[in-house]
Amino acid sequence: MPREFSFETPRGPTAGVIDTPAGAAAVIVLGHGAGSGMGSPFMAGIARGLVEEGVAVARFDFPYMHAGRKAPDPAPALVETWRLARAVVADLTGLPLLAGGKSLGGRIASMAAAEGMPAEALVFLGYPLHPPGRPEKLRREHLADVRMPMLFLQGSRDAFAQPDLLAETVESLADRATLVVVDGGDHSFRVPGGPRDGAEIGAGLAPRVAQFVAGVLENGWHQPPP
Repeated sequence: MPREFSFETPRGPTAGVIDTPAGAAAVIVLGHGAGSGMGSPFMAGIARGLVEEGVAVARFDFPYMHAGRKAPDPAPALVETWRLARAVVADLTGLPLLAGGKSLGGRIASMAAAEGMPAEALVFLGYPLHPPGRPEKLRREHLADVRMPMLFLQGSRDAFAQPDLLAETVESLADRATLVVVDGGDHSFRVPGGPRDGAEIGAGLAPRVAQFVAGVLENGWHQPPP
């Protein structure tokens, strides 16, 4: 059964949920995108799919989402929320922990990791490399300071990541980064003629993420606990 948890942040209280299948060897903590919370169909779908793959999953809301506010909290507060969520999940599960999320959630995880937040690896579900139509405003400088493995799972039609710029970014990170492109996928991983339901789309990404998790564990890329 999913286990709920709550914690305090500088921007107010928030909450999350952990699903831990029997025999799970790792837990992945996922932050949500800017416009929808941990209970969105996409987030619920990928969590369900990962649990079916034997991976424990924790999801949490940033405080602005928990409070029903539309505008995201300032970046420093989002980073601190990530640190706090990671610490709570680490205490509750005791499992090797990966961090990541959808769009904003993944980018903030990478910022926290660049500042020293421990994690086995990072998983980006649609990394927002730049605002739509603004490829000159790149959000990647901090990635050079991330020393752990990174999975970029990205749609080829994602307006938040021009393909050539994303490929250049991943190449600059050398063997720390892996890019997996969903052909035809947009920022929500919708493919023309494919499923429209966010839960189904999220669940469909789970096997590739689980494969990455297994590879991280097999290669022993473990960071020491905080």
